[in-house]
Amino acid sequence: MNIPAFASPSSNSPQSTKRIVAIAGATGLVGWEILRGLLADDTVAVIHALGRRPLGVQHPKLTSHVVDFAALPALPPVDEVYLALGTTIKVAGSQEAFRAVDFAANLAVARAALAAGARRLGLVSAMGADAHSRIFYNRVKGELEEALSALGFHALVIARPSMLAGDRELLGQPVRRGEKFALSVSTLLRPLIPVDYRSIAAADVARALLARVPLAQGKEVLLSGAMQSK
Repeated sequence: MNIPAFASPSSNSPQSTKRIVAIAGATGLVGWEILRGLLADDTVAVIHALGRRPLGVQHPKLTSHVVDFAALPALPPVDEVYLALGTTIKVAGSQEAFRAVDFAANLAVARAALAAGARRLGLVSAMGADAHSRIFYNRVKGELEEALSALGFHALVIARPSMLAGDRELLGQPVRRGEKFALSVSTLLRPLIPVDYRSIAAADVARALLARVPLAQGKEVLLSGAMQSK
């Protein structure tokens, strides 16, 4: 697969050496955009992409690893990690299967990356994430945020996007009819919708994480409205 053009971000990274990065979920809407940004970033020397199937992308600084997230092997040395693994209950088939991806797999990668030397982490979460929510989806997202916060990363940047806009067909993903309809309605009513709940381009979420993860100190939460393109 060819890598589309993605503007290389200007780097003010405090790190003096080239960065080694791991990413999980690079086949998803936001994960794909994160990968594009990392490949275009001259301060990134090596990228380890973890997935359940081959990535189908070739690049001199990219290594694709097919892994079982339930039995994750030790990772090579890394400086930072991006977590973009996610599914839906409909696709997963059950709440238990959903939790195995959105919570357990992401947490397993975070722990493995920490053990491999990572001190910075960027997470794709969701608006409404709340460990005490009555809504299962929001509760799982919130529980993951809390679990990651307890791991002791030097920097933890959490992106909470609203409904994601992007080309799922381009990535070989099934088109979600309900999502397509909701995005159309969201576009039509955009001026009336609070900024944090407007649909957001996956590329905007990726850019926000790529800009903040190398610079952040402690925990940062990026709400959807703040990540929107002007």
